[in-house]
Amino acid sequence: MTQILTIQPAQDLQMLQRVWRNLNAESCPHHYNFHLHSRSSDGQLVPEELIAQAVRIGLKGMAITDHHTVEGYYRAQAWLTAQSLPHAPQLWTGVEITTQVYDTDVHILGYGFDPQVGAIARYLTGESPTGAMAQGPMVINAIHQGGGLAVLAHPERYRRPAAELIPILAQWGIDGVETYYSYRKTNPWRPSPVETAQVQALAEQFNLFQTCGTDTHGVDLLLRL
Repeated sequence: MTQILTIQPAQDLQMLQRVWRNLNAESCPHHYNFHLHSRSSDGQLVPEELIAQAVRIGLKGMAITDHHTVEGYYRAQAWLTAQSLPHAPQLWTGVEITTQVYDTDVHILGYGFDPQVGAIARYLTGESPTGAMAQGPMVINAIHQGGGLAVLAHPERYRRPAAELIPILAQWGIDGVETYYSYRKTNPWRPSPVETAQVQALAEQFNLFQTCGTDTHGVDLLLRL
């Protein structure tokens, strides 16, 4: 399909930062959702179905974070433009990138970037990066060069604990962490309290943004699966 870029202006990124500063455990999934997957990667909803459901829920802001592609963002943005809705959610560019932190695979989320900037465009081919491109500093720098913000996804899901990963990534310039996350796949969706408290304390220690997201791969945006 032909992709027509909707550039994220600086004020949109500032809006995203304002939203993140005010997020709490109740913000997701009914008001904001910054971790969603469509059929453009490994989700079950086509992007148009995903964004239509987001509108029905009444989301104020969101990002589709497919793995290594922004096709879902383009299709969802095109759908929103065609509908011309009076109260549409704010849709930011998003992506989830498989990244190396020394010997550990982690996922870094990028938000609010310009997909046509060469540095980040190299990560939007649909394939996981390898070699030097997969290294944490390279991924974070590419997101920043694209004008975006980098966030560690689900910090307590890795072989290394968040207490080890977050200080390293903070040193490399990461902007935030996904504090509010359901590690138990609960229904209804709710952040896991123990992990939330641990990640929240680390985010505050390193002065990082704190985000929320359901990490939906299924057909219900209010659930993880």
